Amino acid sequence: MESFASKASSDKPELAKETDNSTSITFDDALSMIKFGKINCILIIVAGTILTAFMLETLGISYVIPVAECDLHLSTKQKGMVSAIGFLGVIISSHLWGFLADTMGRRKVIAPTLCLTFITTTLSSFATDFWTMTMFRFLTGFFISGSSATVYAYLGEFHNNRNRSRAIMGASFIFGIGCVLLPAIAFIVINQEWEIMIPYIQIVYRPWRLFLVVCGLPGLVSGLALYWLPESPKFELYQGKQRQTISTIQWMHRMNSGKDVSRLPISSIIADEDDKQFEQRQAILSDSKGFRAIMQLVWNQTAPLFRKPYLRTLLIVCFLHFGTYFNTHGMYMFFPEILDKMVETHAAGISNVTLCSVVYKHNPNVMVEMEIPSTVLERECKQTLDVTTYELSFILEVINAFGFALIGVIINVVGKLAIMVFVFLGCGISGALIAIVDVPLVSMWLYMIITMAGFSGSVINAVIVDSFPTNLRAMAVCIALMFGRLGGLLGANMLGFMLDSHCEWTFEISGFILLVCALLAFFIPNINACKPKRSTIMDGQ
Repeated sequence: MESFASKASSDKPELAKETDNSTSITFDDALSMIKFGKINCILIIVAGTILTAFMLETLGISYVIPVAECDLHLSTKQKGMVSAIGFLGVIISSHLWGFLADTMGRRKVIAPTLCLTFITTTLSSFATDFWTMTMFRFLTGFFISGSSATVYAYLGEFHNNRNRSRAIMGASFIFGIGCVLLPAIAFIVINQEWEIMIPYIQIVYRPWRLFLVVCGLPGLVSGLALYWLPESPKFELYQGKQRQTISTIQWMHRMNSGKDVSRLPISSIIADEDDKQFEQRQAILSDSKGFRAIMQLVWNQTAPLFRKPYLRTLLIVCFLHFGTYFNTHGMYMFFPEILDKMVETHAAGISNVTLCSVVYKHNPNVMVEMEIPSTVLERECKQTLDVTTYELSFILEVINAFGFALIGVIINVVGKLAIMVFVFLGCGISGALIAIVDVPLVSMWLYMIITMAGFSGSVINAVIVDSFPTNLRAMAVCIALMFGRLGGLLGANMLGFMLDSHCEWTFEISGFILLVCALLAFFIPNINACKPKRSTIMDGQ
């Protein structure tokens, strides 16, 4: 298979043969001349796989914690820390990856960080105690951050304004399919009873360890796939590489329309004000010497985001991501474990009990007047989870997949604002109700609805891509997602520290944050300004 680099180089001599009809056009107009085709689909699939890799690396641990409790000697608080430490790595590295992506290139950041992530997650599968697992999960979060935020800018810059949001939603649909596979993979791999003794390092290799390695495979595959794809043509344009930008566009045109198709009549691409500013920063970067000079450049690139006209939008999207991740990732970390407890309680024939009462009953330090059979409370050293837990998790992820697909279809019709308000409002009300509903089956569904706040995540990223110029876009996404991962970190730790003693408060706080997000969405400037009048994902013109 021939790589893009070799294909692009073969295009370069032909650029000098442009016809007299060749014209200078804007970058968006150039992309609009390309028929939507297989290369766009490949980009969407790869981007969706990268998003899936992030999900598996950060949320897959939630299926590991209940069954690795004895092998790693974990307390409830330590479970929260192991669940959240990956987000700490993401938070610490987000600004670094955003800066590198805006100065060195999108692909140069995404591909190697995905490969490094696979290495660290594989090493974490050999952990024998809490601190070793914590260290490797932190490194996993540190490296996976490089791809999770930058991929939105990378994918968006291959599509014109009309199809950009649809492309991001398409990648989110792939991500949704990956979410569906998570409980299925967990069930197939974890719910086994084999074990292998590894003598040299004195560990018993059980299915949950293999599950961690399996979760890392999508990142490795998508990272290697990126080496066959080009750098973002918009980024190449900002670097002043007009020839390479046109070559990439012509390559996309040929890949989508066939090898015999005539070349697009493009002689040059008109640079806008953002392009000129980017070229100036590139010149400064090339002349910068020493740590202080580099830090000054980082500040010069970051500071505009915290000034008008971008400050208001940045603050709002940061809080929206905080609320989204606080619930989606923070709450999901304990989702399989709590769901497993509720399933066992429901199976025992108990029909009138709140979720928090079940949680308290499993904590010997909290007195709750409720009769639960001893078989339900005997949970020491479980190596598997109840099958119903996987079934309900699978149902949740199927809903997520269809939800992302539906959003991709309606986003240009109803607009981003309506989608975000509906999601935040519905999930917030569920968070407020879950602490008082005393029907186990209803409580389980309310908990599942809370985690569906993730529907708003991709919509928020689409808002960021539309609201910030390309030279600041990756940095804006990284900063916003940094606050999102901070929400995931705090959410998981809040459950770890408060669930056993103040369960009701954890869900009330969760619901309140989501309701505030629903209100703040109304204050995003020009949120539906980029909504096209007509668009289909298969548009070529």
